[in-house]
Amino acid sequence: MKSPFTPEEHERIDAAITEIGRSTAANLCVVVTRVSDRYSLYPVSWAAIGALVLGGFVSLLRPDIASRTMIAIQLWFLIVMTLLLDWLPIRLWIVPERVKHAHARQLAHREFDAHVTANPQQQHRILLFVSLGERYVEIVADHETHALAPAGAWNKIVDEFLATVKAGRVADGVLDAIAACGSILKTQHPAINAS
Repeated sequence: MKSPFTPEEHERIDAAITEIGRSTAANLCVVVTRVSDRYSLYPVSWAAIGALVLGGFVSLLRPDIASRTMIAIQLWFLIVMTLLLDWLPIRLWIVPERVKHAHARQLAHREFDAHVTANPQQQHRILLFVSLGERYVEIVADHETHALAPAGAWNKIVDEFLATVKAGRVADGVLDAIAACGSILKTQHPAINAS
């Protein structure tokens, strides 16, 4: 799958994260994913419902059609619609918003837990999670960092990110969010300079 960022944008994002790592005693991770789940059951479910409805309509309009013919029509409809609904933009369109956000939230917290497991000595961390397909953004922080941030700081960062993305500048939105998270980390968890 194609990356949402150009190589230059990747370098800018990596440099911003590295700078925050040097200037704070905390860890900032950024995860940007195209989608949080495949939602493979939805195309088949919708196609199956459509095939049943089609069978009902055809039976009402043409009761003389043989059962084998009806099964063949429904089977072909099921196959064609499953393939059509499996195209990612349509697949994301048929999945309810609350389901998409629930899956994106679960993935964000699994990613955060994976970063905790990878480096258990690091006590202070923030994860900026962006799922482009679900249009979902979440900032997950450890309890102490979350509590020390000013009231509404996390929501403000997310709102500003979303406004920048709506303007068509995803990389700039990520960079601005990294800078905003970094300023919180610099204030709450400044780098410990070794003497």
